[in-house]
Amino acid sequence: MTLLPDNTNLKLGLVIDLDTCVGCHACVISCKGWNTQNYGAPLSDQNPYGAEPTGTFLNRVHSYEVMPETGTAHLVHFPKSCLHCEDAPCVTVCPTGASYKRTEDGIVLVNESDCIGCGLCAWACPYGAREMDAAEKVMKKCTLCVDRIYNENLPAEDREPACVRTCPAGARHFGDLADSESNVSKLVADRGGVDLMPEQGTKPVNKYLPPRPKDQLDEQIDILSSFLEPIATEPDGFWGWLDRTLGRIDGMNSGDT
Repeated sequence: MTLLPDNTNLKLGLVIDLDTCVGCHACVISCKGWNTQNYGAPLSDQNPYGAEPTGTFLNRVHSYEVMPETGTAHLVHFPKSCLHCEDAPCVTVCPTGASYKRTEDGIVLVNESDCIGCGLCAWACPYGAREMDAAEKVMKKCTLCVDRIYNENLPAEDREPACVRTCPAGARHFGDLADSESNVSKLVADRGGVDLMPEQGTKPVNKYLPPRPKDQLDEQIDILSSFLEPIATEPDGFWGWLDRTLGRIDGMNSGDT
């Protein structure tokens, strides 16, 4: 059994805005690309161009159609990856110590050289956030791009997870959730950020900002109605002349018949 640190100096994590996410999967592609090319063993694919392709991904986006008690149905896109839990069961269940939580920043990682591919961490994770790489036979998971965020060879604006850097809608945010003055902590406070499945008792560091209530359909129609009204009851200028001319021609043709 691997022990968790009593506390961590930082709580680095993600805040994901479910109201802003458009489900474009840019975060999925950038995560796959960065982690395949730069960190540890590549994220392998099996039969990628065949009838039944499979592969290893550290970030996925699920989409759900939601029908609230009041209002109209809407689509919610739900990105999911490792939540870097404070009380991470994937760490404590690991028999070799391959899974561990860093004291300095709270990031949960896997030492691939020590992983024996037993799959206990995947079984223990209530979020399905770990994947066995079929080619490498070791467990893979989100690293919060630890090789990016501390890399002084990168420009300052690039020292954040690839998924955050890539998101075109600005739905993903990265920072220290232990700091009440950080941007991510303020977002959670202002928007009522929530834990995923808090009943599991894992105390995930990552938070989700819930979708804002959608407008009623009647209200949307009222807003649009002013734009749908005719600009003028009678055409004037060139269009008025054309309308009158066509009217006379139509009248002449009607008289002939």
